[in-house]
Amino acid sequence: MLYADAVIDIFSPDLFNKVEKEYNQEARERVEQWQQLVLSVQAEKEEEKLAQVNRFFNRVRFVDDIRVWEQEDYWATPIEFLGRNAGDCEDFAIAKYFTLRALGIAPEKLRLMYVRALKLKQSHMVLAYFKEPESMPLILDNINKQILPANYRRDLQPIYSFNADGLWAAKAQGRGRKIKNKGGHSAWESLMNKIEHGH
Repeated sequence: MLYADAVIDIFSPDLFNKVEKEYNQEARERVEQWQQLVLSVQAEKEEEKLAQVNRFFNRVRFVDDIRVWEQEDYWATPIEFLGRNAGDCEDFAIAKYFTLRALGIAPEKLRLMYVRALKLKQSHMVLAYFKEPESMPLILDNINKQILPANYRRDLQPIYSFNADGLWAAKAQGRGRKIKNKGGHSAWESLMNKIEHGH
């Protein structure tokens, strides 16, 4: 399986040409800006990496999958997300996750977290960052663009979280307990397969 930190190796003239051909010149420029972000914040502290990555992807338009992909639920790769310059909450969280992994943040510090957005009365996905294993996670979100500790996000009710290592049931606002999951998360595995094959 391809690990998220390999995303840094995908930037090449071939990739940029492919993006321009498949989408347009503006899409190519967005992917080039993504590369510049990855290269420019390599030496920064983790909190600065979080801030820069959150800010960069939150500029993309929020649009439901049905309008972008003509599917009820589609998990886009970061390139697809930037190519269309549109996506839903999963796409924001996934792009941030892979970019932060490319920036050297350890996988155990990051979780994609399904939550209930209480004010919107709908399911939602955010990215949670744990500075230490038992610390209160920071939440990177496309609804509230400010990075805040989970206990300040009373508008979100955790359901479960996961990364490449497995699924966790949410427990209060923290990490929760790991769920044994034989088949893996099918949408996650499909996403990883697309990335591995250059999409």
